[in-house]
Amino acid sequence: MAEKVVILGASDNPERFAHKALVMLKQHGHEPILVHPTLKEILGLTVHADLDSVPRPIDTLTMYVNPRISVNLKEKIISLNPRRVIFNPGSENPAIEFALKKTGIDTIHACTLVMLSTGQY
Repeated sequence: MAEKVVILGASDNPERFAHKALVMLKQHGHEPILVHPTLKEILGLTVHADLDSVPRPIDTLTMYVNPRISVNLKEKIISLNPRRVIFNPGSENPAIEFALKKTGIDTIHACTLVMLSTGQY
């Protein structure tokens, strides 16, 4: 089933995992919604400057920002009300994870690329 997936920390650099996730999500028929504070477009897709401008509803938020950045986004992530948040390696943030779980949002410590590649997405 196709999902609307927010990529928090989207990248236009093909070497970055966030960019690879964008490509792979599209290949699997999902609808990526990109968020980065300075980029405007990646692979023809509009990039949202912040989570406030993300169209709702969304199914999944996949995190590619470090905890020093995400700590300030906790309430905005909760207000998006995704079904789940994937904490990719290096993005783990126990404080946000605890808050998400309290609101009923599932959290997963995993690599989006591996999940897609192995049919676990």
